[in-house]
This record gives sequence, C-alpha cells and structure tokens, in this order.
Amino acid sequence: MTLDQMTSYSASDIKVLPGVEAVRHRPGMYIGTTGPRGLHHLIWEVVDNAVDEAMAGYATTIKVVLRADGGCRVTDNGRGIPVAKHAQTKKSALTTVLTTLHSGGKFEEGAYTVSGGLHGVGISVVNALSAQFEAKVVRNGFEWSQSFERGKEIGPLNKGRKARGTSTTITFWPDPEIFAEGVDFRYETVTQRLRELAFLNQGLEIDLVDERGEGRSDTFHYKGGLRDFILHLNSSRETLHGRILYLEDEAPDSELQVALQWTNAFSENLLSFANNIKTHEGGTHEEGFRTALTKAINEFARAKGLLKEKDSNLTGEDVREGLTAVISVKVRNPQFEGQTKTKLGNTELRSYVQKSLNRMLPEWLERYSSDARRIVAKARSAQHAREAARKARDVIRRKSLLDSSRLPGKLVDCSSRDPSNAELFIVEGDSAAGPAKNGRDSKFQAVLPIRGKILNVEKARLAKALQNKEIQALITAIGTGIGDDFEIEKARYHKVVLLTDADVDGAHIRTLLLTFFFRHMRPLIEAGYVYIAAPPLYRVKVGKKVVYLADEAELDAFKETHPKARPTRFKGLGEMNDSELGETALQPSTRTLVQVEMEDAAGADQVFSTLMGGDVAARKEFIQQNAGDIRFLDI
Repeated sequence: MTLDQMTSYSASDIKVLPGVEAVRHRPGMYIGTTGPRGLHHLIWEVVDNAVDEAMAGYATTIKVVLRADGGCRVTDNGRGIPVAKHAQTKKSALTTVLTTLHSGGKFEEGAYTVSGGLHGVGISVVNALSAQFEAKVVRNGFEWSQSFERGKEIGPLNKGRKARGTSTTITFWPDPEIFAEGVDFRYETVTQRLRELAFLNQGLEIDLVDERGEGRSDTFHYKGGLRDFILHLNSSRETLHGRILYLEDEAPDSELQVALQWTNAFSENLLSFANNIKTHEGGTHEEGFRTALTKAINEFARAKGLLKEKDSNLTGEDVREGLTAVISVKVRNPQFEGQTKTKLGNTELRSYVQKSLNRMLPEWLERYSSDARRIVAKARSAQHAREAARKARDVIRRKSLLDSSRLPGKLVDCSSRDPSNAELFIVEGDSAAGPAKNGRDSKFQAVLPIRGKILNVEKARLAKALQNKEIQALITAIGTGIGDDFEIEKARYHKVVLLTDADVDGAHIRTLLLTFFFRHMRPLIEAGYVYIAAPPLYRVKVGKKVVYLADEAELDAFKETHPKARPTRFKGLGEMNDSELGETALQPSTRTLVQVEMEDAAGADQVFSTLMGGDVAARKEFIQQNAGDIRFLDI
C-alpha cells in the first residue's frame, strides 16, 4: 500500500495503553520541561494531530488562535475524532483519546499510513496539564463537545446541533500550577513552527491569529513546498546558482523529498525531518543523503575532467560547504531514538535514501551541467581551504598553541579538575579581568580575558580563524579542539560564560563569540555548556543597603517606590569593584546566568547569517524589524 491509499477511521481504530495519572506529578518526563519550551510543546502536540490528518489526505486547513484569555484553539477540517463508544474503555472514543495516555488511531495499522505524533506524548498529556480543556467535533451529522479540568471529565460527551462536514477543534488553557514560569505563548515561536510545517506539507494552509493585545495574524501556505523552504532559508545569502535542486521519490512504505541550493557562505545548513518531526541529531536518512551527495559530485567532477587523476576525491565537508538542504522522509513505522525524537534510527532508510539519490542526483547534475560545474568549483575551493586549515592546525600544534596541556598564559585557571563543576568566564579586556579574578571563587572559576573583538568567522574560513590569537586562546582553554577535531568529552569546563559590557561594543563582542561557537563549536551549545552573564545596569544605595537593578524596567519600577533614589549606571564591567562584580556576576547564589539554547538551528543559522554576513541590506532590515522586540534580541 502506498501513502496515498487511505482507509477508514472509526472508534474500533482506537487502541488503549495505560492512563495519565502520573503526568501532573512528573510533567517533565512527558514534555521535557515546564518552562517555555514545554509550554509550547502543548501546541505542537495538538497541531501535530491536525497535520497527521493532512498527511493522510483528509485535512487542507488548520487554524491556530492564541486567545486573549490565555488559551489556545486549534481547528482542522479533517475527519473529526471518533465519538462512538470504545469497546475496551466503554467510554466514547473521544473521551478515551483525551484521557488515556498513549491512546489513538496511530497505534493501529489502518487509521494512519504515516504519523508524526506516534512517538509524542499525546493530546491526553495536553489535557492533563491544562487548567481547562474543551473538545468540539463535527462528525456523523452532529456537533459533539466535552469539557475537562486538569485532565478529568467535568461532564459527559454532549451531542449538540446538527452540522455538516467534519472537523476537530481543541481549546486548552495551560495550568499555571504546572507552568510556574508563565503561561504566555510567544508568537514568534509559534510562527516558526507553523511556517516550517507548511513548508513540509505542500499545499496545506495554516492560519495563525493572535487575539492578544493589538492583535496580529499570519497565513502559511506554500505551493512550492521544500523549494519555498530553501528560498526562505537562503533569503539573506548570495546563492551560487539560481535553480533549486529538487528531487522526490516514493516507495511502498516510504517517501523522500530533498531540496538543495548552494550559496557563497562557508558553512552548511542541513535540516532533516521524519514525518514532519525535526531530527536535530540527524539519523539514517541524513547518512544516506551525505553518502549519495558526495559520491555524485565526485563522479560528475571526474567525468567532466574537473578532478584530475592525481587529485584526491572531494570530501563530504568540501561538497557541503555553503550548502542549504532540506531532507524530508515519511515512513510508515519510524524508529526514533529517545522520547525527544531527535534522531531517526530506521536502518532501511539509509539504503532507501542512498539508492534513490544515487539514481536521481547524477541525472540532475548532467541536465544542469553549468550549475553542477559551479558546485564543483565551490567544493574544490573548499578542498584547498580545508588543506590550508589542516596545515595551519599542524603549524599551530607544533608551536603548542592549540595544545590544551599548555594553557594560554592569560588564562587564570581554577584549582578544580572536575569539568562538571568548573566554570570559565570569558571577559572583555584587562579592565574587567582584574575585578573578575579578584571576585571569583578560585576553586571552580577560571577567567580568560580577550582583547577587543575577535574575528568574524561568518566571513572567514577556518584557516584564517586559526590565525587569530584570541580564537587560539579560546580553543586551547576550552580543550575540545575545533571542527573535525572537536571532542565534547574533552571540555575542561561545563559552564563557559560570556561576561561582556552592557553597551553596544559589549553586545558586538558577545555576538562575535556566539557566532564562533555556533559555527565551529556547535556541540558546546547543544550540550548546554554556553551561558551569558547578565550583570545589572544600575546600582542604587538606599540608606546602608545597596540594590542592583537589571535594566530600565526594574529601575522604573524601583523609582515608583523610591522617587528620590539616585541610581548609578555601570558603563562597563571595569567600573565595578571586586565585590560588586563578584556579587552580581560571579557568585552562584546572587548572579543571573542565561543558558544559550538552540532549539531552532535553522532560525539561529539565519540570524547569524543575516547579522554577521555580508548582506548589508538584509542586516539593516532585520534590525529595523526587531529593534523594538527586546525579548527577541535579549539572549
């Protein structure tokens, strides 16, 4: 049976697994965190169910509404959740789905050919973690509804007025008892995910409406599918060729879509998905893609004489320099590694993707030979740069400049040799290094001063970056190596803290450092080892007591109760004495640290490319659009 062959969906398709009693007691086990990420995961669970209906061919539109009262409503025009009595639970199928963990049509062969939600936590968990939850279904000629509080029914399934068509509407209000950090949905976060889903499901229309505040809305509908995704990802880059390479294939149990375009950038941007789930850690579909791409480019280059007999083959790293690619597979029985679904494990997918691309890629390269020649020339340039970088590393190693056993002279290390307890503060200049050294706890806190602004690695290849003394010091102090030599297990500190001034120059230095970590030490961010210190901007003395205020908002609030207060603004870290810097930025009990997270690699790639790349117009437009959104710019 191919993916477009559909079957029935009824109460008998609902299979029941154990209940949800433990969800409210240990929500982190089901949604990962009760912070903002877990809060938004509730939306993803409901939307994924609607998208499954679209993938099955039954839904064409999805509408997401962020309500003024803090709730979220998701409506799809799919078949509607079944409402007939379930044989096993003796309750309606709707009630069963919404109150029983791991219940749903995705566990049976017939209801869905492919599904993104099977390895998710399920809509029953959304119900359990919501203060209120309402379901409305149009099916069998009537409108059906049922309400819940914190996962429990507060009334039976109600058969309402007659209605035409079919649909499902889920409205939920996250429980503030669970989400103590707040229950406010972030519009930009929801926008990113819904846009992504619209790209992945060609022709599906997703409407987003925000009824809060002044209100806003967006519609995501892409007839070009992955082609439009590539155009979006490369909007701030100079492309190497105008034509997007798009390939698709279908097998009895699998589908493959691939879209590629090379740019003049030095980094690759590869996104992969399985059944609409973003596979952050890759998996077998990525492995098959990488192998086939490297093989096809090398064979084309040899056949056209672009690689001579004496030349070594292009590596995968060479071939993918500047590449923007989206790989999407849909498979009947996905095997994800871990509950978070970040890595696809189906071994048969590696072979399927590789064989499909081994057939299709050479045909495309031959048909569009001029584009293919540009791609090979780019890869050859990357090959020469890689060799130059290797020689640079070898030279630097011979001088012991990258040898972590010989630490940089300006590093003031800590006495602890336990990386899990050790912290490295990267501070801006010697003026800040003094109070940082004196205010730290030398048992577990190290200080590395850097001089001025490090090289912008967005505009330079690795060979040039390795010649920068500040970058050399960073690599040596952290101890992991860089690029292909990177080993997270060798990290000497599990907290690498960026401590810079709160002015424009400090923000620029922080962004340069983050760009370096993102491009050349990304696993350090993914492991959660990178932090940003947020020392206060103001100091106010009230009697004998000193109060520190983080920003303008805290200052304004403080002035309301202390109108005669005269605050002092810190222009830089160097203006703080040892005890002030120690109390506000170094001491774990009183400091504020923000962990750098990378939930959306594609979004991060776009931001770094826009802000640090060569497209001045794109950078100016980005700043104009986001200058007023402090939440977005404040890392």
